Amino acid sequence: MHALPYWRLSGYYFFYFAFIGAFSPYFGLYLQSLSFSAWDIGLLMSQMQLMRLFAPYLWGALADRMGQRVGIVRLAGVVSLIGFASFFVVRSFEAMLLAMALLAFFWSAALPLVETLTFDHLREQPARYSRIRLWGSIGFIVAVMGTGALLDQLPLSALLWVIAATLAGIMIYALAVPEAPSHGATGAQVPVGEILRQRRVKALFAACLAMSAAHGAFYVFYSIHLADHHYSKFAVGCLWSLGVLAEIVVFFFMVGLLRRFGLRTILLASFAAAIARFLVIGWGVESVPLIVVAQLLHGLTFGAYHATAIAAVNRWFPGRCQARGQALYSSLSFGAGGLLGSLLSGWSWDAWGAGPTYTMSSAFALFGLLFVAVGVKSGDLDDPGGSHPAPIAGFAHGSGGKE
Repeated sequence: MHALPYWRLSGYYFFYFAFIGAFSPYFGLYLQSLSFSAWDIGLLMSQMQLMRLFAPYLWGALADRMGQRVGIVRLAGVVSLIGFASFFVVRSFEAMLLAMALLAFFWSAALPLVETLTFDHLREQPARYSRIRLWGSIGFIVAVMGTGALLDQLPLSALLWVIAATLAGIMIYALAVPEAPSHGATGAQVPVGEILRQRRVKALFAACLAMSAAHGAFYVFYSIHLADHHYSKFAVGCLWSLGVLAEIVVFFFMVGLLRRFGLRTILLASFAAAIARFLVIGWGVESVPLIVVAQLLHGLTFGAYHATAIAAVNRWFPGRCQARGQALYSSLSFGAGGLLGSLLSGWSWDAWGAGPTYTMSSAFALFGLLFVAVGVKSGDLDDPGGSHPAPIAGFAHGSGGKE
């Protein structure tokens, strides 16, 4: 009987998302402390999205050719740590851009391969995925709150050591995770080009790109925005954690919500919530209760949105096309959309300030809402009988909205 390496996989997820919890909320603050402009910060942080446009495909193809996924995961863990170590010695924009690109290129290689390894280890027990992936959410919350509390007592340069520690944890568990027998997809091959020509698919992917672009200013400048309005770093960490907790709650109840309301209704509600959320963040930052409500809406703007988008892609890309459908979803939304949002928010932050920048985020969400409302019909997503099956495993891919 195949023994599940539960704690080794769980430990990897814990440190992988702990890295996101330490890096995403606070590294922009560190770059700001080095006197980089908002445009420079946006460009540096956008390397994570830029590399996700193509790096996972390159590493996935290499893994298929070699038949050795674990070897690439281990290489990614080692080189990611080495790439990040250069931040201890470099200070120029050009050098930091190269260091960030190196880190992002190797770091983005790992998670898709670890996901496939996890499901191959689970085999006939895919429902247990959520119990493993839960440790990723725990890692994010521990890192974001612990780092915030630490940086209230220590200089921002201490952040480098915290992030390095999470990358060291990733490397250690990457070396411990065993290979699993690959179980290839079965079913008829459907031309992907034919699926992509469907109006509903083009509308959904355009909406997904818009939603990720809407979150660009949030992921790059949210912590800076709060710090500029005298929120402590611990408070910043608590607000980030609140968003992840809201996401987890939505994941937990998603099956029931899908059965009651349907995919399309939840998707439209997610975009409507994003419109309101980013307006509140941009213009209501002085009100703590409003900012708390805005963070609770993360459960809709990422959790519910991501779950329904994953379910739609799984439904529209059958058989062996599912992997490519999910890859396209990830590349267009988290890659292209995230890159667009990061770059535009860096420019607009310098030119117009926080309020107009988050208003632009709301405008992106409005475009996404219109794409879904016009291009995706109720029958495209929801079964006439009122049953809306969705891939439970897909619900927990992101912590804090970052895959």
